[in-house]
Amino acid sequence: MTNLILATDSYKHSHFLQYPPETRAISAYIEARPNDFADEVLFMGLQPYLMDYLGRPITQADIDEAEAVCTAHGVPFNRKGWQIILDEHGGYLPIEIRALPEGMIVPTGVPLVQVETTDPRLPWLAAFIETALLRAIWYPTTVATLSRQCRLIIRAGLAKTSEDVEGQLPFKLHDFGARGTSSGESAGLGGMAHLVNFMGTDTMEGLIAARRYYEADMAGFSIPAAEHSTMTSWGREREEAAYANMLDAFEGEGKVVAVVSDSYDLDAALTGIWGGSLRDKVLARKGTLVVRPDSGDPVETPVRAVKTLWEAFGGTVNAKGYRVLDPHVRVIQGDGMTPATIARLIDRLIEEGFAIDNIAFGMGGGLLQQVNRDTLRFAMKANAMGDAEGVWHDVSKAPATDLGKASKAGRQAVVLEAGHMVARRMDDVADADNLLRPVWRNGTMLVRHSFDELRARAA
Repeated sequence: MTNLILATDSYKHSHFLQYPPETRAISAYIEARPNDFADEVLFMGLQPYLMDYLGRPITQADIDEAEAVCTAHGVPFNRKGWQIILDEHGGYLPIEIRALPEGMIVPTGVPLVQVETTDPRLPWLAAFIETALLRAIWYPTTVATLSRQCRLIIRAGLAKTSEDVEGQLPFKLHDFGARGTSSGESAGLGGMAHLVNFMGTDTMEGLIAARRYYEADMAGFSIPAAEHSTMTSWGREREEAAYANMLDAFEGEGKVVAVVSDSYDLDAALTGIWGGSLRDKVLARKGTLVVRPDSGDPVETPVRAVKTLWEAFGGTVNAKGYRVLDPHVRVIQGDGMTPATIARLIDRLIEEGFAIDNIAFGMGGGLLQQVNRDTLRFAMKANAMGDAEGVWHDVSKAPATDLGKASKAGRQAVVLEAGHMVARRMDDVADADNLLRPVWRNGTMLVRHSFDELRARAA
């Protein structure tokens, strides 16, 4: 179990000695600052933090361990403060957290979360939790935002070429990222974030996270699929037998099976096996074969695969004038996929006259791992200090060397103006109009979102 007192940066332990003597409360907010990656973000991830970190009270053992670590580490330890939290607050941090509803699409530069201390003896707590809280939010929000960008790109392609957009869309981007993440927790949080936008995944930790934190019964689905080891173990001379075994092992009405087909020579497999010796067997099945190229140019290779399958299996031309492969065959491209390459691949298929029905996309480390806090320029900054008279004073920074890092002054509210979310000073906004609503106060979760609610807001 995580010791909440140590889930922070070392220097945070010295900050209780650094605030002005009149300080009785601190307010701090979290936002994704304007950036080059996205103009708006899909906010999520606060609820797991509330449950796993704030939802578990600190213990005497936690305090003793933290004191021993800090003393040996060379930083001060506020034993008196932590003892107050244990003895007078039952081990729960005396803070209030306001947040936007999770799943909401939020413009950059608009606060997502605001933290305020509630015990005048412990004002330092708001900033103390920055490390774990910011980490809990920036990562799933960034993955969800990246996944949503892919969703918008794919949806546009389907809208142009397909007769069935919404029916196909949830399964058009598959998450293969578990092995590329830095930890099981990352796989869970990132995999869960992707599932707000799509329903295809091989990241089982994401399913468990969605179930545990947002009460999702089953948030995602997968299909039987081959990997290179299961194909190459047959040997090159029995490649056809390996493929035939996949068709036989997963036969059935409506069943889908994916077979990686580039172990030796993709073009030979497409023409000589799938479109040759096994063509009749594929057409006789009651399910769908999904051919997976896994090497070569990430755009031109799958386009060539679709064209080759069309030559072998044919298909129909839909009402929008685009070619759709015979329903027994499809293609999935998982190698080298990014928002940019997905867009290029879609454009190339459209150029060739093919509907996006013919292909699905997969992402691995590019979805769950190749992001960081700076992707969306996430930051948590203090914005107000409350004194002994109950008066709030503005706190902010405005570095002359980088005005892009300037922070907001004064406790914040988020309101709708002409249909757009904007940040305003809390003192100037009626509480009923403030979209930042209390979700946590002094150890009590005030709001709990379901996964269905996240998906509805994101859609």
